Amino acid sequence: MPVEVVGNEFAQVAVSVDTDANSPRLRIEDLRSGRVRFLDALELETLVHLPEGKLQSLLDPSADRWREDRE
Repeated sequence: MPVEVVGNEFAQVAVSVDTDANSPRLRIEDLRSGRVRFLDALELETLVHLPEGKLQSLLDPSADRWREDRE
């Protein structure tokens, strides 16, 4: 499973394709926190079709990333 690191001054993640589930899915690991998220094809396609405004609201770091009361 090749792993690529994608980063900039704000974030750094390791990205790979996971084939252990029923179908291939993207595995994304936040290298700072170790938190991992898997995205299947439907979730990835949904991201592609999100209007720019909705994507920008998802990228707001104050919405969830640094909140202590999240899951």
